[in-house]
Amino acid sequence: MISRRNIRVKVMQVLYALSTIEETPASIRLKTQLDQHFEHTRDLFTYLTWFLTQVLRYTETYALQKASKHLPTEADLNINIKLAGNELLWQILEKEDFKKQVSRLKPESRTEPELLRKIHMQLLDTSVYKEYIANSKRDKQEERKIMEFILNDLLLANPVFLSHIGELFGNFDDDGESIVQLIGSLLQKPSSFSLDTLIDPEKEKFAHALLRTTVEKDKHLQSLIVPKLKNWDPDRIAVLDMIMMKMGVAEFLYFETIPPKVTLNEYIDLAKEYSTVQSGHFVNGILDSIRKELEEQGKLHKIDFKKNR
Repeated sequence: MISRRNIRVKVMQVLYALSTIEETPASIRLKTQLDQHFEHTRDLFTYLTWFLTQVLRYTETYALQKASKHLPTEADLNINIKLAGNELLWQILEKEDFKKQVSRLKPESRTEPELLRKIHMQLLDTSVYKEYIANSKRDKQEERKIMEFILNDLLLANPVFLSHIGELFGNFDDDGESIVQLIGSLLQKPSSFSLDTLIDPEKEKFAHALLRTTVEKDKHLQSLIVPKLKNWDPDRIAVLDMIMMKMGVAEFLYFETIPPKVTLNEYIDLAKEYSTVQSGHFVNGILDSIRKELEEQGKLHKIDFKKNR
């Protein structure tokens, strides 16, 4: 499942979009905007998984093309199509939840056939592929390994493919790492993996609560942050820095099961990655100062620190 870090990024992105409009939308619209981000995550997972399956299935197309030549050779008529019969591949293709997502997304309309062909041709030249087809028997571990090889070495290590998927999915930089881990889980146990619960319900609930709380408590959160800015003009603070600080203070005050240290570390990392060079240090200083003040005032109520993620 996607991490709480990804959840925070999606909430931050919705809040940033809100900062560009004057009127705060109704809660139902906020929910819709956040749900769209989750849908984009599901789309990315579906497309990347689908493309992986098509690289394997292209073996059939390749064999047909060879056999259909005007004067096919014996080799042309005897192309090894073991890859297309990969048992793990068909476990995935026959999953009802995967078929439902593919039917909805229609990934075939987004792909580039020539890119698919080139990646398949690259595969045919690899020693990993040659070792795979050399063994006429089916081995579950080998079935999985060849799919992992295609994913990691021919897709994710391929600049052309990364450019292709980056153009289709603007959320790839944010979600890519989590999505790849999820595909790894799918390859390990396809029967127990569900696309319907790709977003953990508890994390989704946390996302909506964090978004709603940060919006509804905006003035109060700002009132705690501004006094800590000292010589800084609040209007000149980077928009993302202010958003992340508000989210952090919201977690301090209204999310009892998230330890302050976890909140601090998360927003320091996000500030470093998504804002300015100095933002990590700046956000850390402000949030830590507010945390100490809340503790001194007895307003920092936290429970069940072990349940921090």
